Amino acid sequence: MSATVVAVHRHASHSFSKPTTEQIMLLAGLGVEGDAHCGTTVRHRSRVRQDATQPNLRQVHLIHAELLDELAAQGFRVAPGDLGENITPRDIDLLALPVGTVLHLGEQARVTLTGLRNPCAQIDAFQVGLLAAVLGRAPDGSLIRKAGVMGVVSAGGRVCAADAIRVVLPSGPHRPLERV
Repeated sequence: MSATVVAVHRHASHSFSKPTTEQIMLLAGLGVEGDAHCGTTVRHRSRVRQDATQPNLRQVHLIHAELLDELAAQGFRVAPGDLGENITPRDIDLLALPVGTVLHLGEQARVTLTGLRNPCAQIDAFQVGLLAAVLGRAPDGSLIRKAGVMGVVSAGGRVCAADAIRVVLPSGPHRPLERV
């Protein structure tokens, strides 16, 4: 199966969920036009308090639709955009991709993956128990973060539902995604 975009989302203010929209425009080096996290430096409020001059490695947030299916099977009601992602793709193992992977979205847009989203307690405010459901443990006991990946816009362009996604891996050696 080939990877596709299920839905796209943006919100101008710092709210937990992002409403679904017909299309989003990715701006090179900035993020999603009209989204609260768009910019060259950090926009996440806790990171701004720490150091507002840090580069924004979280311009675009992607959560695989398969996670939403997994959560539904556990009794949670989570729709695309509810967890604050900008792009909800299907048929792509986002969590297994290495740092530097480039996702070609639609005709022109490209997002370069920088790391994993680190889910926070706000998820439990959305639905009790959801934080534990988006975290797991590997056989060695290490934490598995399942709440999506973050990236920066390396080429701007329009992205909408049903757009194809092409994955281009970086030249090796590959580094696994870590929280950003």
